[in-house]
Amino acid sequence: MDKRPGGKRPGGSGAPEVVRRILLDNGALSALVVLVVVLAIMSGDFLTTTNLLNVGVQAAVTAILAFGVTFAIVSGGIDLSVGSVAAFSGVMLGWFTTTQGMPVFLGVVLAILTGTACGLLNGVLISYGKLPPFIATLAMLSAARGLAQVVSEGNPVLLPDSLAWIGKTIGEWLPVPVIVMLVMGLVAALVLARTYSGRAMYAIGGNEEAAHLSGIRVRRQKLVIYTLVGTFAAVAGIVLASRLASAQPNAATGYELDAIAAVVIGGASLAGGVGKASGTLIGALILAVLRNGLNLLDVSAFWQQVVIGVVIALAVLLDTLRRRT
Repeated sequence: MDKRPGGKRPGGSGAPEVVRRILLDNGALSALVVLVVVLAIMSGDFLTTTNLLNVGVQAAVTAILAFGVTFAIVSGGIDLSVGSVAAFSGVMLGWFTTTQGMPVFLGVVLAILTGTACGLLNGVLISYGKLPPFIATLAMLSAARGLAQVVSEGNPVLLPDSLAWIGKTIGEWLPVPVIVMLVMGLVAALVLARTYSGRAMYAIGGNEEAAHLSGIRVRRQKLVIYTLVGTFAAVAGIVLASRLASAQPNAATGYELDAIAAVVIGGASLAGGVGKASGTLIGALILAVLRNGLNLLDVSAFWQQVVIGVVIALAVLLDTLRRRT
């Protein structure tokens, strides 16, 4: 029998191996497709236009937060403060525009600068204070949430009616939160793929010492990275506050965990050096589709958390298998 060198038969790595490689290399996308098909079969309401638009809106805030967290994780770091920074930025938006009577445009700019400043402070603590990202951002998680409570005095802050459109739908088919999500996803993808800072993120995450020896100013780039994370968190906070029609100091509680989960499910490695904005978007959509489908199937919220935990564990396992092959 004719054999190739090494004792393997021709076609020995045929269709099964091709399918296996596709599943390993595109695990998140494959999981999303399978999930959509299964839920469409199990619930007749899932594939309706209204429900799919609802899924997109539900995914928007988590995805925007996750795009920012992608920068931190790709560089080998983490950011636990994005949910609190989002809430603080939303509260400041309400405080600037309603309590202080500032023009809406100026209020939005100042709210974004609030999140940016929080991210910059994280970067300073990590780069120059030598704090581990986990500790620095954990401190910011508490501080930003506390400041949101102080500024709002623990009460929701109403937003001007002119901001309500950010959380609504243009016509019947264009939810503004989804548009913002896609724009921020495009920005994240361009930063990662087309900028010096994006390339530096991968280099630092792959080997920080080697990145330093190759001429990358690691401390400066970490400032950029965490400043970007804070900016994305602020945008997410504005979208969330607009959806709720008020800025609530307790908003986005726990969202940092969903954001990290979306990045990991999307194929990024917590060890750093690996991750894409497109994968993060798919990860956020998986979480939104899961929650939406489980709600349609009347699954308890407690069991939903169990299912999502299992999905995160499987995503990390898939990443481990992919790296071994």
